[in-house]
Amino acid sequence: MKKYDVAIVGFGPTGGTLANLLALQGFSILIIEKEKSFYPLPRAVHFDDEIMRVFQTIGITDKFLKHTIINKGTKFVNSKNQVVLDWPRPRSITENGWYPSYRFHQPDLERKLRRRLKDFKKVSVMQSTKVNSLKEEKSSVKIFIENINNNKISEIRAKYIIGCDGARSTIRKQIKAKFQNLGFTQKWAVVDLILKKNKKELPDRTIQYSNSKRPATYCRNVGKRRRWEFAINNAESEKKVLSNSYIWNFLKPWLKPSEASLERKTIYTFQSAISKKWKKGRVFLAGDAAHLMPPFMGQGMCAGVRDASNLAWKIAYCLKNNHSEKLLNTYQSERYSNVIEYIKTTVKMGEFVNAVGTSNITGEVSSTQNGQKSMKSIKPKLGKGLGKINDKNRGKIFPQFKLKNGKSLDNKFFDKPLLIISSKYKKKLPKKINYINSNTAKGLNEYMLNLKIDAFVVRPDRFILNSINLNKFDSLKKII
Repeated sequence: MKKYDVAIVGFGPTGGTLANLLALQGFSILIIEKEKSFYPLPRAVHFDDEIMRVFQTIGITDKFLKHTIINKGTKFVNSKNQVVLDWPRPRSITENGWYPSYRFHQPDLERKLRRRLKDFKKVSVMQSTKVNSLKEEKSSVKIFIENINNNKISEIRAKYIIGCDGARSTIRKQIKAKFQNLGFTQKWAVVDLILKKNKKELPDRTIQYSNSKRPATYCRNVGKRRRWEFAINNAESEKKVLSNSYIWNFLKPWLKPSEASLERKTIYTFQSAISKKWKKGRVFLAGDAAHLMPPFMGQGMCAGVRDASNLAWKIAYCLKNNHSEKLLNTYQSERYSNVIEYIKTTVKMGEFVNAVGTSNITGEVSSTQNGQKSMKSIKPKLGKGLGKINDKNRGKIFPQFKLKNGKSLDNKFFDKPLLIISSKYKKKLPKKINYINSNTAKGLNEYMLNLKIDAFVVRPDRFILNSINLNKFDSLKKII
């Protein structure tokens, strides 16, 4: 029976990200995927700066960047085509070291994630393979798998298994976790097209058409790709809605059939839901297996990548040291409240697009002098977990700083937490303490002075674990 450190079920963006983050630390990994190859057509089309920072850690940004475009933001317009809410994404670098918002073609990302995994000798992939059942043991999980092509059944063992296998997750069923519906369920048609030539009249931003009769979304995607989504009611025939004549009639205000070719057309049931349980022993859920949200904020895939980033370093710690149930339990508690806030905000956005909600989608909506409303992006903190909840900096993202040699400070703590101490204490520290002082990176001193903090512990997933003022030098013991 083959044994692995980690088994990952599902080879989409969440599974591919998690595999890469763990492979960087030399663990043996098996990826189990029921499909024979990756899906070649568009699905997810957006991610943000926080996610690009994870891709930077993996080491794919140099090659992947050319397959992306910077997203300029979203406008909400009413039935008279008047802008009722603006959600701009400024073209400026954020604290994460990247632009706030990007558009991409999912197959491009999956190719880069898979290609990167080929650099690691301890990564194995089984495609056309499904998981039939699990048996939890004291220090591992026995996994019964089936080759779909020849129905051959075999057994493998892994110290941990993560289900990144989507909304119909087999792993979620195995741990008997139930989905909780959070109130939004609606059928939408999704149509992806490729323009035959550039059409400058089409918007260069995402447009949400707030309309009770036919809510719709337009997305400006990479290259000549464009997407339209529109709500359908339960009485409409799905076959009729997906007919070319119906689709081109819907697209008439924007495009003629001679101007673009249909790449993909399908119907989704947009849902807001979350699993009540994300973990059972050494078995975990991540991505769509753990939560679902409508696409109005473009945060579905982002949430899965955040899951992977949070879970990877905790599993790595347990593999290098000893299994810690207390540490691993913080995965759900920290991620749950974060993703819930995204889901609730997305649902409010969906209600607004359906012209049944208000523009107060977040607490970050303001009005300009001419009365137009503008919205800012949300950045939820981590939920209760590691660190003290009364630490106002705990759970916030730690900015990306550059070292004086031009390299990223992120490289110093991708696999273990990092202690950062104000340079004024560097001569007082014993040599055995592994730390960096704030003079090492550009702007770090100013950042700490602004927050009036003398020391930080930063986690490998770029969140602050602890912050403290060293009024008495002995208090350093509290964060070491």
